[in-house]
Amino acid sequence: MRSFIAYFVKYPVAANLIMFGLLVLGVLSVTQMKATFFPEFESRTISMQFIYPGASPEEVEEGIINKVEENLKGLTGLERYTSVSSENSGRLTIEVEKGYDTDIILQEVKNEVDRINSFPVGMEPPIVYKQERLGRAITFALSGDGVSLAALKRTARQIEDDLLQVEGLSKVTLSGFPEEEIEIAFREADLQAYGLTFLEASNAVRRNNVDITGGTVKGEDEELLLRARNKEYFADGLRNIVVKSTPNGGTVRLSQVATIRDRWADTPNRSYLDGSPSVNVQVQNTLDEDMLQITDTVKAYLAVFNQENPDIRASIISDESITLRQRIDTLINNGWQGFLIVCILLAVFLHWRLAFWVALSIPISFAGMFIVAAYLGITLNVISLFGMILVIGILVDDGIVIGENIYSYHERGIPRIEAAIEGTKNVIGAVFAAITTTVIAFSSFFFLDGSLGDFFPEMAIVVIFSLIFSMVEGFIILPTHVAHSKALDKDAKPNIVQRKFDQLMDFMRDRMYGPVLRWVLRSKFLALSMCLAVLFLSFGMINGGFVKTTFFPIIEGDEVTITLQLPAGTPETKTKEILERIADASERVNERMSQEYYNGELELVERVEMKLGPTTYEGTVTVAMIPGEDRDPVSQRQVTNAIREEVGPIDEAEVLSFGARSFFGKPVSVSLVGSNIDELDAATAELKAELNQFSELADVVDNNQEGLREINISLKEKARYLGLDLQDIVGQVRSAFFGAEAQRLQRGEDEVRVWLRYGETSRRSIADLQNMRIRIPGGGEYPLSEIVELEPQRGVIAINHVDGKREVKVEADIADNSVSVTDVNALISSTTVPAILDKYPGVSTVTDGQVRNQQKTSASLAIVGPVVLALMFFVIALTFRSVMQSVVLFLLMPFGFIGVIGGHWLMDKPLSLFSFLGIIALIGIIVNDGLVFVSKYNENLREKMPMMEALAEASKSRFRPILLTSVTTFAGLAPLLLNKSRQAQFLIPMAISVAFGLLAVTVILLILLPALLVLLNRLRFYWAKGMHPDEVWSYTNVEPAYQQMDFAPEELPDPPTKRRNSGAMDEDLID
Repeated sequence: MRSFIAYFVKYPVAANLIMFGLLVLGVLSVTQMKATFFPEFESRTISMQFIYPGASPEEVEEGIINKVEENLKGLTGLERYTSVSSENSGRLTIEVEKGYDTDIILQEVKNEVDRINSFPVGMEPPIVYKQERLGRAITFALSGDGVSLAALKRTARQIEDDLLQVEGLSKVTLSGFPEEEIEIAFREADLQAYGLTFLEASNAVRRNNVDITGGTVKGEDEELLLRARNKEYFADGLRNIVVKSTPNGGTVRLSQVATIRDRWADTPNRSYLDGSPSVNVQVQNTLDEDMLQITDTVKAYLAVFNQENPDIRASIISDESITLRQRIDTLINNGWQGFLIVCILLAVFLHWRLAFWVALSIPISFAGMFIVAAYLGITLNVISLFGMILVIGILVDDGIVIGENIYSYHERGIPRIEAAIEGTKNVIGAVFAAITTTVIAFSSFFFLDGSLGDFFPEMAIVVIFSLIFSMVEGFIILPTHVAHSKALDKDAKPNIVQRKFDQLMDFMRDRMYGPVLRWVLRSKFLALSMCLAVLFLSFGMINGGFVKTTFFPIIEGDEVTITLQLPAGTPETKTKEILERIADASERVNERMSQEYYNGELELVERVEMKLGPTTYEGTVTVAMIPGEDRDPVSQRQVTNAIREEVGPIDEAEVLSFGARSFFGKPVSVSLVGSNIDELDAATAELKAELNQFSELADVVDNNQEGLREINISLKEKARYLGLDLQDIVGQVRSAFFGAEAQRLQRGEDEVRVWLRYGETSRRSIADLQNMRIRIPGGGEYPLSEIVELEPQRGVIAINHVDGKREVKVEADIADNSVSVTDVNALISSTTVPAILDKYPGVSTVTDGQVRNQQKTSASLAIVGPVVLALMFFVIALTFRSVMQSVVLFLLMPFGFIGVIGGHWLMDKPLSLFSFLGIIALIGIIVNDGLVFVSKYNENLREKMPMMEALAEASKSRFRPILLTSVTTFAGLAPLLLNKSRQAQFLIPMAISVAFGLLAVTVILLILLPALLVLLNRLRFYWAKGMHPDEVWSYTNVEPAYQQMDFAPEELPDPPTKRRNSGAMDEDLID
């Protein structure tokens, strides 16, 4: 290794070429990296959609979902699968286990679905696909005073076509309007007057509205194509279809027995912007597309559109690039501020020229990391940028140790070239071990499971490769620059600022640290007891509620979403009326809070968007507020609670929830599963009642609402006598009331269905159903009421399954941000749920929501954590060549919790998953500082210093670099810790753990580590005394312990001194 370092020190051109090569390639690489919200990764979700028009949820469950789930049971690689059976359709979602190829699983799933040959007649071909991960780049709404929905849709289609012509933009979705259809509504009286049946008229439409070819005529001169162009695509063209010819040569046309019209489908799917009908256009970005580029393109297009179209306004209702830019700018600014602070501290604590070369490791390390990151497809996102901020202070640690060691060697009179070589070689083992342990600590992020398991590997890549390139810079480039720069000039005198800080450091070391250390070494057990007491007191702050806990941090958003669900069957007009009431209440809250907090100079709410659908009894109101930084001190939770209070109770609502969507799921989510439906319903009702008693919770809802009223049809004896069966009768009823699909017409980009059914006035009441005429075999008709019994009953809206079992999910939100979600979930799982399960033995629970993510992540950490610690211990033991010294260093790690918990209390932040991920990173940094101290201590022992003198010299010489590395790491994170931007709040818990934990451990390490080493030496003293009882040993000189420290022969110290009188400890050496 010495010759390797010497080559670059003696020939600086090589080191400079490496440096400039890294910087140039790094700049080129970072310009090729995209900016995204979060790390991009392949989806591990497979979806299946089943369309079965006219079917009830029970029919979808029995005829489709159960069969598919049965076939999935034998497949490997499925983490779990969930399904929803609803009216007319079913959906099944598969989560693939981490480590399996989703594309291979997708093909296996398709094969299993294809094997099923007993799907019900009338079901459309199933759709099986891997969900594509799409980003919501920008959404805008088209609206206009007096502009029809059809005109808005046509304009939206034109905009869609224009945008899809743009390179790098491939996903545009339109919403806010139902599907178009052609309805042929037969009039029963006219059908009877012309002697027609519903079936005969329907078949006439199918046979006559066609566009088919009849072959070719091959003449001598040309070939002619035979074709019948009789297909009409609009209602007007269908009016003259002949449905019957009379014996006297007359015809009966479709318009004579039916009303034909182009219309919107009955399924409501409508949007309103500030009270006006609107059509929404959502532009999404794929993994390969740049969100910022897409949003810039769309906004430029809309600016031109609004100028050229005064009647229709295009209003941006969601622009994710604004938040993305804010987050990126915030983190970049924090990074620059941290970098400058670190550089200033280096210049103050070190010779400014030496500080410059040490600080240069940051851009060089980042440049090398950017090269690797661009190759691996890493993007500039919140997680990767935070990794850069986190590592800024760590990157200079090895440079500080190497630079100071070179400087120290040169001060002893060693020539600069030789000082650079020997100074680097002397600490290369400790620096390599320190970086390796930090790399091992961050490598645990690759093995996290749960929602965050796909996010944090990018942070690990950023940190790990930055550290690897900092090691290259520290071993090759830094020694070369220091050796050939003026940093080692004898005539280079420190400026007045440096002299003052040198004096301050000497004062802190000699007058503050020295006396404290002497006291600690005199009172080792008392000092250790005090530290343990502070540690237990810190944990007591959690148990006492002074520091809250939550698994996932509360992330403030800029929207409040109110979800409404009324009893099934509620008409669209009633649902819209209540949605408008909620929207009006939101406007009143806006007026009141804008006046209260901003004196009317600023509007708190930017817009109120109302959506009706997907059924007539469902809808949402979205209240979009101004960005968090602009609306301070008003929080999202304040606005949510104010709207909830203003809206008041809505008695007829089955679901009414106020809040925002969370990536991690609902704070409280309990899934009850069982086969006994009555028990499941009773357990659900009881669980909801219990959760409603929790003052910490709000908006307790479940997914088991009652469905539409049903009319059960059963045969009378007369029907069997007439030769009718239930399938014949229900088939005719279905065609008349639900409708029979005659054709599908491709009208532009829309697939338009042609529906045949009775007119709306003929299917409004049960009386219409009873009077419907059923055709019997052989001719003749009977009223339906004469051949069947009609029994009203209530169905369900949807049937949910988890892994093939029926499931009802009960969820709740927290009432206030101060609530400890962990404590609430612990109370529910330990008392509430067991009491209910004891009453209903056929019911069990499946974890869901945040708790499920928590369990998955915790389970992975339980496996990865011990492995990472074992690897770190192995590296440390190899470096120290002492197992016991490694154990001593590991004993310091728990004391980091003092700073972690204290920091969260000081910053008023709850402990969350991000806090514990910060602790993982902190462990690597703790080991870094410990290695620096113990390595110097062992070096002194190799030089045959007495144990206490070796300890004193190590404490004195390593005080400055350990303090400096800790201060620079804290300084690099300080701007983020003080950042009030809501865009960075969810990362702050991790920064708190690293920054405050490191400060606490630095103090503990400088004070307690020497005491623990003395205690270790005393243990060795007693061991030696026990092994050789005839000798009297002094425990001030036992530590060289060559039995433990496996040096090479030339490195072995002399045997420890044996003395007849074991006098007092040489504490005066601690100076």
